[in-house]
Amino acid sequence: MALTLNQKSSIVGDFRRSDSDTGSPEVQIALLTTRIQEITEHLKSNKKDHAARLGLLKLVGKRNRHLRYLARTNNDAYKTLIQRLGLRK
Repeated sequence: MALTLNQKSSIVGDFRRSDSDTGSPEVQIALLTTRIQEITEHLKSNKKDHAARLGLLKLVGKRNRHLRYLARTNNDAYKTLIQRLGLRK
């Protein structure tokens, strides 16, 4: 269920601000979104996996905190990011 190194590096490459950027809010939100999508797919076939469901809720909460921070500090980047990831406001 964890992201492979290739998946993670491609996501970081797509959403980074500069060449050495790995921790900007955009990168973190994109990584969290990918993990949320994977866990959601897992839960479709494993409906009784309550541990995964709890982890999913924690990841969604963390992503929402990052999104609120990004909206507060850089609203233009927030708007483009939610459009690129296909998220709702």
